[in-house]
Amino acid sequence: MSRLPFLFIVTGIIGFAAYQVASLASLFGFLGDGIRGPSGWFHVHLFVLGWATMLAMGAVYQLIHVILQTPIYSERLGYVHYSVFTVGLAGLLYGFMSSDIRLIAVFASLAFIGILLFAWNMAVTLFRASRWNAVTLSAACSVSYLVLTGVSGMAMGINFATGWFNDYHENLFGAHIWMGTVGWFGLLITGFSYKMLPMFYLAHDYPTKPQSVVLLLWNSAAVVGALSFLAGGDGWFTWFALLLLAAAVVVYNVHLLQVKKKRHKRTPGSGIQWSLYCSQAFAFALIGALIYTGVFPDRLLSSDSVLMAGWLYLGGWVSFTILSYASKIVPFLWWTHKYGKRAGKPGTPVMADLLSDKKVNVGLTAIAASSLLLVAALAMGSEAFITIAGAALAASSAAYIALISFVFAR
Repeated sequence: MSRLPFLFIVTGIIGFAAYQVASLASLFGFLGDGIRGPSGWFHVHLFVLGWATMLAMGAVYQLIHVILQTPIYSERLGYVHYSVFTVGLAGLLYGFMSSDIRLIAVFASLAFIGILLFAWNMAVTLFRASRWNAVTLSAACSVSYLVLTGVSGMAMGINFATGWFNDYHENLFGAHIWMGTVGWFGLLITGFSYKMLPMFYLAHDYPTKPQSVVLLLWNSAAVVGALSFLAGGDGWFTWFALLLLAAAVVVYNVHLLQVKKKRHKRTPGSGIQWSLYCSQAFAFALIGALIYTGVFPDRLLSSDSVLMAGWLYLGGWVSFTILSYASKIVPFLWWTHKYGKRAGKPGTPVMADLLSDKKVNVGLTAIAASSLLLVAALAMGSEAFITIAGAALAASSAAYIALISFVFAR
C-alpha cells in the first residue's frame, strides 16, 4: 500500500490537534469576537485546510484507487502536491499570525499551486478510468469546487494587496465560503458515503437513483449559492440555494436509511452509526434554519447567523463525519499496510483489535455533547459559556484523536 495517504492523514491529525490547542489557548475567543480578522483567519484555515482538507485529500488518494481499481495517475506528483501544499499552508498560517501581507501572498500562492496539482492528478486519474457514476462524478465536482474556492481566495488576496475591485470583496468572500463548504466538502462526503456506507454495512440491492438526485440538487445548491453571492448576496436568491441544499440533504438521508435497511451486517461500528446520527441531525437543523430565515429573512446573512451556520456545518457535520469515518478508515489502512501480507497467519491481529469500538463510542458521544453545548453558547452569546463549552470540546476532541492516533502504534 502506498504511504501517500498516510502522509496526509497523519498531517491532518496533527492539524486537528493543533487547532484544539490553539483554540483552547485563546479560550475560543475568536468565536465570540468574530472571524473577520487575523486570529479568525488563522483558526479557520488551520481547521479547514490543516485538518479537514488535509485528511480529505489523503482519503481521496486511497479511496479513488479502491473505487476505480486502478492506480492514481502519478504517485510522485502526489508527493510533490503534499510538499507544496503543506509548506504553503504552514507559511500561510504564520502569515496570519504575524499579520504579514507579503507572507500571506507568497504562501497562499504555494498552497493554491498544491491544490492545482491535486486537481490535475485527480482529473487525469478519473478521465483515464472513465467510470462515471454518482461516486466519481461527486469526487470530480468536489475537486472542481476546491479549485474555485482557491481561485476566489487568491482574488481576495490580490484585492488586499492592491486595492483592486474593492467593491467585489464581500461578493468573493461569500462565494469563497459557499463553494468551499457546500461544494468541496459536501459533495466529497456524500459521494464517498455511497461507497463506504454499503461497504461497512455489507449492504446489497439498495436503490441508487437517489444518488443522482442528490448529486443534481447539491450541485444546483452550490452553483446557485455561489452566483447569489457573486451577484451581491440577494437574500431570496441565497435562501433558494439553502432550499436546494435542504432538499439534497433530505434525499441524502433517505438514501442512507435505504442502504441501512438492505444491510447484511447488524452493526457497522459506532463511528458509522454516529455518522448517520450526525447526518440526520444536520437535516433537521437545516430545515429549521430554512424555516427560520424564511420567516425572518433579515437574519439570513447576519453575522450571528453566518457564524452559527458555519459552526454547525463545518464543526458539526463536516468535521464530525470525518472523525466518525476515521474510526474505520485509519484502522483499515494501517492494518492493510502492516498486516495485510500476514492475514490468516497465527498471531496476526484482526482489524477490530486495533481500535476499541466502545472507546470510539464514548469519544464521539463526548464530542457530540460538547458540540451541542458550544452551539447553545453561541446562540446565547455568552463568552463565559463559549469558553467552558469550547474547553470541553477541545478536551474531548484531543482525547478522541489521540485514540485514533494510537492505532499507528499497534
